[in-house]
Order: sequence, then C-alpha cells, then structure tokens
Amino acid sequence: MTDPMLTPAAMAGGFAAAPTQSAVAFRAILHALSRPGCIVGLTGATPPAPMPVAAGVAALVLLDNTTPVHLAGALDCAAVRDWITFHTAAPLVPAGEAVFAFGRWTDLAPVSRFAIGTPDYPDRAATLVVVTDRLDDTGATLRGPGIDGAARLSLPEIAAFRANRALFPLGFDTLLTCGDRLAGLPRSTRVEAA
Repeated sequence: MTDPMLTPAAMAGGFAAAPTQSAVAFRAILHALSRPGCIVGLTGATPPAPMPVAAGVAALVLLDNTTPVHLAGALDCAAVRDWITFHTAAPLVPAGEAVFAFGRWTDLAPVSRFAIGTPDYPDRAATLVVVTDRLDDTGATLRGPGIDGAARLSLPEIAAFRANRALFPLGFDTLLTCGDRLAGLPRSTRVEAA
C-alpha cells in the first residue's frame, strides 16, 4: 500500500524497465569503481531536484530497505526524502549510521563522522555519493589498483582523500556525480596533487 503522505511526484521518475536498467547501471557503477578516474554515464531515472540524474540512478541501484542512507545539505529535502523512500524504502539515518550518504562535499563534511569499517570488517564502511559541479579528467593524479600507470580526476579536495587512503584497508569509498556522469574513487586509490 502506498503511503498517503507521498505526493505523485515522489512516485514518478524511477526506472521504466527496472530489471534491465538497474543491471546496466550497476555494471557501470562497478566499472567506475574498478577503474578509478573512468567517468561513466548513468541515465534512466529522473530524481527530483536538486538530486542529479547519476546520483538518483545510483540510489535506485544501490539502496533497498536494509540500506541506511544519509542525505546532507540541499538533498535533505522532502522531495528527495519521499522519492528515496518510495523507490527504495531505504531508512534515513544520521551520518554515523549510514551505509550510503548523498550530498555535496561541503555538506558531507566532516567526513570523519562516516563509518570506515573495522579491522575485522573493513567492508562495513560508508560510501559517499558526492554531488559536484564539475567532473572531468583534470585535477588530481590517481594511482593504484585498476589504474594503468596514472589517471586524472577533478576532486573537491585532495587532503581528505589522502588521509582516507592512509587508513587502508579501512576508509570510505566515494562515487562522484555531476549531472548524468559518475566516477568512482575507492579507498585503495592513492591521490596526489596534479
């Protein structure tokens, strides 16, 4: 049964062909995470403003009713909360309890409040889905697993990602989004100034 408090807008904007579209998007997200610096396109969903398409597609693919999610800044609004609730049933939680967190880098700060896993369970770390105004192959130099030599990627800052890498195998993972584009930055990636 549908929640009577949800608006028709909250029920719109999901995948039209969910099995196929979610499989294609999931594969693209995995590709982005396994090849840091590679930018992929994600389409097929129309989340409410101010959530960009790529972040909305990632939410549809990665969240379900067992996945605690935190919305930060402008994304923590009724339209986005209702859309996430209707399409994924993911529980909305404070930052420290989140498995996934969505927002602009400045709104997610300080990133130290997100889970980084434990020595016994490093997989129990948060993934930050960062909304950016720019996502391209300029900026910081990336090295590490999945990168042939080096790659370049525009990042909101360098210090936090370098500190995160120093925690490896602990640390958060990051998905950077801009419009309908997404790039992955796993905790295993070494980030250097350009």
